Amino acid sequence: MRVAVADGVSYAVRESGDGPPVLLLHGFTGSGGGMMAWLPELPRTHRTLAVDLLGHGDSDSPPPGRQTVEHQAADIALILGRVGASPADVLGYSFGARVALRIAIDAPDSVRGLVLESPSAGIADPAARMARRDADQRWVEQLRRGDLDGFVRDWAAQPIFASQRHLPDAVRERVAQERAANHADGLAASLLGAGQGVMAPLHDGLGRITAPTLVVSGQLDARGTKRAAEVAAGIPGAIHEPILGAGHTPHLETPERFRDLVMSFLAAPHAAAIPTLAP
Repeated sequence: MRVAVADGVSYAVRESGDGPPVLLLHGFTGSGGGMMAWLPELPRTHRTLAVDLLGHGDSDSPPPGRQTVEHQAADIALILGRVGASPADVLGYSFGARVALRIAIDAPDSVRGLVLESPSAGIADPAARMARRDADQRWVEQLRRGDLDGFVRDWAAQPIFASQRHLPDAVRERVAQERAANHADGLAASLLGAGQGVMAPLHDGLGRITAPTLVVSGQLDARGTKRAAEVAAGIPGAIHEPILGAGHTPHLETPERFRDLVMSFLAAPHAAAIPTLAP
């Protein structure tokens, strides 16, 4: 289905299953359908809603200024209310985790529980943020040239995804196809509007998050695990579960462990003291 929000902008939302609502937010170059495919158990026990973020999949791609993390967080909180799914457990991966954090900070009544896979609270240092913006500009230029195939190839070759080289060929091909199904201009606008180089850092807001929170990272992604630990340390009561043998994408690299963690957390996110999850 499509849900219209402010400024005539519409989001594509996939829905499946019945039960307590769970919202899935994908990473940059991904899609809501892709996230749903990696968690096939969810619709058996939950009403599962997967959103294509702006510039991705079948959602609209407005100008970059309308694609900020703040705008999308407000949009998605509105969508949850309109479809009768608020509050929801919110699961976000990477870019989607940044949007999920913003929702939890700005619209806490929309979030029942929070699962953050490979999250970042943004880049606090202005110089480092500018350097990231400059680095992203090179990706934007490649996309604006219409070289989506080259972008997909080069994006996957980054060191952050090195651990994915050990994935089965079928899985790597599936990820590449999901990335290639996007539109070059949409991805460029997403980077310009919501990339870490332009996103307002969220560190000062983490302490205001009241939802029970599980943070998941892959230990092979050392920088990502450090960022994840910082996020978890800033959220009252949050649990951080680094996964051995995984990099930036635990849901791809160690899918059974990832699913066990998520499903165990969703089963009782409001426990007064969430027990340490089994290794």
